[in-house]
Amino acid sequence: MAILKEIQEKERRVREFLKVRGLRALLLKRQANFSWMTGGGLNAVMIATELGGASLLITEKGKYVITNNIEAPRMAEEERLEEQGYRIRSFPWQDDREVSLVRKIVGKGPVGCDWPFPDAVLVVEDVARLRYSLTAEEAVRYRWLGGRVSEALERTMIAVKKGEKESEVAGRLCRELWKERIDPMGMMSAADERISRFRHPIPTEKKVKKFLMVSVNARKGGLIVCLTRFVHFGKVPRKLRQQYEANVFIDCAFMAASRPGVPAREVLRKGIEAYTSKGYPEEWKLHHQGGSIGYSPRDYRVHFATPDVIQENQAFCWNPTITGTKSEDTILATSQGMEMITRPILYPTLSVEAEGISFLRPDILEKTG
Repeated sequence: MAILKEIQEKERRVREFLKVRGLRALLLKRQANFSWMTGGGLNAVMIATELGGASLLITEKGKYVITNNIEAPRMAEEERLEEQGYRIRSFPWQDDREVSLVRKIVGKGPVGCDWPFPDAVLVVEDVARLRYSLTAEEAVRYRWLGGRVSEALERTMIAVKKGEKESEVAGRLCRELWKERIDPMGMMSAADERISRFRHPIPTEKKVKKFLMVSVNARKGGLIVCLTRFVHFGKVPRKLRQQYEANVFIDCAFMAASRPGVPAREVLRKGIEAYTSKGYPEEWKLHHQGGSIGYSPRDYRVHFATPDVIQENQAFCWNPTITGTKSEDTILATSQGMEMITRPILYPTLSVEAEGISFLRPDILEKTG
């Protein structure tokens, strides 16, 4: 199997975790962790819920799928989990036996779980940290996803017309993504004055007159990327252009500081220094600045007490804002340097330098008429 090496590495991490924590087994119920552990598998029935329809149980020597008789056939036939070495243990849908099945397999002793579960130790953040460092195989899939979602968003924005509703634009983007079964996990869209009024503008039926911002979190195989793009009808006013370029520089300062071994809170401080250097010392207080991404839209939003240190091949999405503008793309922090995962593909670009690193960043797209 192409993902065999990836799966083996993840099993190694989990079993090392079991030893360190003194656990007999780990039960994974969240969609994010199911996808991570199976190399992109889906236990989802509803895409917007955290829990899936099947759980994974990893013990010191074995691994199991615990699910009902509705989901079991798909776990075997489409997710092909038996080929990964899982043994499927199912129960009738009308008779919830998950707890008893777990106990029958594990026997006595502590079980860790990523969701509240009877007599289990809750290890949500611990499991998330096992995911942070992407494998080489995951990085390949992530690059493909970043390119595809960047292109889909930019193609959608290039086609925007005056008078379209924010929700119409978001709908067309969803259509682009679903062509390749990419799930839109989150969508923000703001036209004109709504860009300045709200940091989290959900799409409405407001029509575009002059200026439009669209942001998207998109997922495939569990991995998630996030990015933002702008379109402006007519020449971008000088003041807006200066502010946008300052915002992009701040974003680049965050990205340039994102290196393995660096405490995440130190990156936040670097970004805040960039806000001040550009003349916007208070704007960072009006919205969180982003943080770690990967199998969650944000595994953690960085603040001054964040304990985490950036890992090798860990994904980040910083999203600095100045009232009326935003800059946002997904990156991978590596010891060889920061790698752009989402990036301008069809859009005009800006050349920016921060901390000695050259960036090619998306500009505001100008459209006539």
